[in-house]
Amino acid sequence: MTKKLFTSYDLKGLHVNNRIVMAPMCQYSVTAKDGKPNEWHYVHYLSRAIGGTGLIIMEMTDVDPDGRITDFDLGIWSDDHIPAFARIIDGVHAHNGKIGIQIAHAGRKAEDAAVPVAPSAIQFTGSAYKMPRALTTEEVQDMVQKFGEAARRAVQAGVDTIELHGAHGYLIHQFQSPLTNKRDDIYGQDLARFGVEVIQAVKKEMPSDMPLIFRISAVEYANGGYDIDHAIELSKAYQAAGVDAFHVSSGGEGPAGERKPGNYPGYQVPFARKIREALNVPVIAVGMLEDPALAESVIGSEDADLVAIARGMLRDPYWATHAAITLRNEPNNIPEQYARAY
Repeated sequence: MTKKLFTSYDLKGLHVNNRIVMAPMCQYSVTAKDGKPNEWHYVHYLSRAIGGTGLIIMEMTDVDPDGRITDFDLGIWSDDHIPAFARIIDGVHAHNGKIGIQIAHAGRKAEDAAVPVAPSAIQFTGSAYKMPRALTTEEVQDMVQKFGEAARRAVQAGVDTIELHGAHGYLIHQFQSPLTNKRDDIYGQDLARFGVEVIQAVKKEMPSDMPLIFRISAVEYANGGYDIDHAIELSKAYQAAGVDAFHVSSGGEGPAGERKPGNYPGYQVPFARKIREALNVPVIAVGMLEDPALAESVIGSEDADLVAIARGMLRDPYWATHAAITLRNEPNNIPEQYARAY
């Protein structure tokens, strides 16, 4: 019997061969500091496609040079970036994989920007971070358009899906959090507004059958941070604006206070289930799910529709193939060149 983890899944026009997602993880490997993926990224992503991953989400890719966490991060702020991304995407497709890209801006967490920008002039904790400058209302509107232009380039490069990074304390998250958004304009009066406008701008550039994924921090751990109820209300606004699935994580807004992240396998799964049930929307669960039996149980219990594997897939590009063997599910994705090893 085919395990649930290895059943196919359709999200709008995106068909994936199994429920396994490679979570986006920064490689900090753009040695030329030009934002363009290089040979490291090419091998990194293609090896996961060869290893049987259903959907690969490329790491945080920034809409502006000063939106990078570091100058070694990927960017898609120029049409000059398109060919390098297209090479990776074409390669993944050649190995029967599907691939998306996570579009983002680091906001106040941009370590190498001379003067980071943010919703409000509130510095992130730690010596690596500078005091940010608050964006003007006009600059916020310009930023929305930068996300739209980044999406256009991603579509031109051939992606199967786009994920917006609204988690882990980066710019969209900063706008949606009462801890970091102290504005008195329209973007402070409605904490979902920036995210909604970004979603709308991005959707305009996407084919109608291409799904838009939104990564959200379901709870914040800093004292005074928002809870799951706030995340659900945000998600409702984002869903209405055009989000087709949510990738549910948590935290990243600052040092943990009285509430601590679980940091045990599956600790974020209940957040994914709550958003799935509240919105009747597909969700991706993430967070220490690399035990194949646990990943299978998340899908089998209908806590989530897909599971994202992060560090487990850094350790093992063939995680999907090895999970199939562990679960005694006949692997159907072993390259012919490697078949005799199995």
